[in-house]
Amino acid sequence: MHAMVRFYTGQGATELFKLLEDRKDEIEGLIRGVSGLISYDVVKTKEGGMTVTVCEDKTGTDKSLEVASGWVKENAAHLKVNAPGVSEGTVAIHLT
Repeated sequence: MHAMVRFYTGQGATELFKLLEDRKDEIEGLIRGVSGLISYDVVKTKEGGMTVTVCEDKTGTDKSLEVASGWVKENAAHLKVNAPGVSEGTVAIHLT
């Protein structure tokens, strides 16, 4: 398994996570289309938030990044959100 965490802070980040929450059904439909998806979480923080994607392999997490980036460009460009910090790697332990 492979995981990717995207961190959003700074300008527009809080508003982005409000928009994600408001459009949950749309986001869910997009992310569920990612091949090999195991789990996807959106976590709100004081500074903005993060998304956590776990897929069967790196191809899946790369696709999730592509899908998410495209959605932000199309639907949240007006927020002028900073590019996310991205951290990724092989999953050592996964509990559900």
